[in-house]
Amino acid sequence: MADRREAAMLATMARMQEAHNVQVHPEWRTQGYAYYRAIWVECAEMLDHFGWKWWKAQQPDLEQVKLELVDIWHFGLSELLRAETLDDSVVDVLQGTYPEPDAETLRHAIEALAASSLASRGFSAEAFAAAMAALPMDFDELYRLYVGKNVLNHFRQDNGYKAGTYVKVWNGREDNEHLMELLSGMDLGAQDAPEQVYEGLQVRYPG
Repeated sequence: MADRREAAMLATMARMQEAHNVQVHPEWRTQGYAYYRAIWVECAEMLDHFGWKWWKAQQPDLEQVKLELVDIWHFGLSELLRAETLDDSVVDVLQGTYPEPDAETLRHAIEALAASSLASRGFSAEAFAAAMAALPMDFDELYRLYVGKNVLNHFRQDNGYKAGTYVKVWNGREDNEHLMELLSGMDLGAQDAPEQVYEGLQVRYPG
């Protein structure tokens, strides 16, 4: 069973996701957004960052792999909220025990997550948990990266992401890379952590 701390972390992520979804559209629950489609597309991006091509040298970019998984959690969380199936039992699923991770296990886990989203047109917390375990990523890290990426998503919307005027590459690096640099060493359990991340992004943003 999820303890009080973990339940609070899940509740915080749910509140942050609700706020972001409302920012995108106040009536987001009734718009029929295809979260499942976003999930399988993000799976492909995640696989590209990790590497799968046998005909060329590839170096896994684990920071970006993890951020892609966190992006998937944004959409999965949205699906759970919309379906009203989010409760503390989700924490238990995400902390499940899975086989020892290796490269091919992760590739298969990503493919299984994509396949489950396509087959159900929904979100499987179990398939997501298997991808987490294959990285590996624990619940604390998911929370830390989620808070950071949620703030970046909010920052993007504030700076014209939906209108197409947002600048994603800053001084030769994508905003995701700047985010990971900001998060390094930051205490995201602090009450004002989201504000700190937002301010850090604002200082760096060239727009």
